Amino acid sequence: MAKGNPHTGSRFDDFLKEEGIYDEVQARALKRALAEQIGEGMQAASLTKTAMASKMSTSRSQLDRVLDPDNLSIQLDTLIKAARAVGKVVEIKISKTPRIAGA
Repeated sequence: MAKGNPHTGSRFDDFLKEEGIYDEVQARALKRALAEQIGEGMQAASLTKTAMASKMSTSRSQLDRVLDPDNLSIQLDTLIKAARAVGKVVEIKISKTPRIAGA
């Protein structure tokens, strides 16, 4: 039987859970990725913030909240409008936590 690497530490996810910040870090990473994708979609479509907000039927300040990677308080319908305005769709999936072999 092969030995594990003695220099390998615990998983980073385990560390975040131990610190009690796993959910927050996951949420921030997801929001950052979503904001980046919406921003890239705006660039590809050559949309200004004003034009994008108009396509979403919302205010520019609301769009700024969508594009702010640190603002986690965004409504799902607003995110869907933003994605649709740049020709994309939002897909959400809830799945089981993967089991780690030997854990």
